[in-house]
Formats: sequence, C-alpha cells, structure tokens
Amino acid sequence: MFFGKYESNLDEKGRVVIPSKYREELGDKLYLIKGFEGCVSLYKEEDFINFIDNLKRLQYEKSKVRQYQRLLLESVVELTIDKHGRVLIPTRTLKEYEISSKVTIVGVINHLELWDSIKYDNYKKDNEGNFELDAESLIESNEER
Repeated sequence: MFFGKYESNLDEKGRVVIPSKYREELGDKLYLIKGFEGCVSLYKEEDFINFIDNLKRLQYEKSKVRQYQRLLLESVVELTIDKHGRVLIPTRTLKEYEISSKVTIVGVINHLELWDSIKYDNYKKDNEGNFELDAESLIESNEER
C-alpha cells in the first residue's frame, strides 16, 4: 500500500528516484499512465493488470468508454527501475504534462502519482478547504449503498 508525499528532482536526463520506502513493493517494472488533474500515475505490474482488467469490464460499445480507453491507454509507458532506484520519464510525457525538474510523488493506495511540484501545491491549496465536506459526502454516499 502506498501513502505519503515525497519531494524530488528530475536529473538532466529526466530520471527521478523512487523513494526507497516504495521500491521493494514496486519490483523492477512500473507502468506510467495518464492520471487525473494533470499528474501521471505509476503502477506496479500486478496493480496495472488489475486496473486493465477493470477497463475490460466497461462496455466498449459506448462512445464515452471508447474515448476514455483510447486517451488513457495511448499514454501507457512501461518503465524499468534501475539499480539506483531511478526511472526515466520520457521527454514526451514531461512536456505533455508540463512536469518541470521539481516533482512531488504522492502515494495513493495502489499507485503513485507523479506531479509537477508547483501544480501539486496549487491543487492542494485549491482543494484542501473542501476536505471535510468531501469526506462527509463520500461517507454518506458509501452508507447509502
């Protein structure tokens, strides 16, 4: 399980060190995929397979499902963690998601999110005020099930 927040820097080649706390659980291979709110998500192989299995259950005949799957799956990149605990983030990905050299890595249960640090700070500022209201509504909707 992944949780916590870590600040890091990309090196000149676009590599980022994965926090040592996560490395053993991740294994040697990660899957980078389009995230939400402007980040990219990093999944270990087992959780990526589960994620894809959930996508397979969606009804491809529906245009919104096709759109979501296409835009999501075209973003997938298989990454290898090197012996120094680094992964190389492709230049195309860095440009597309406007990720600068200062990054924030956030653990989110079954995956990691890689954010441009300024974007994450702004996201946090914009949303932290709703934290308690969001928690209440999520708990209420879960109780209704």
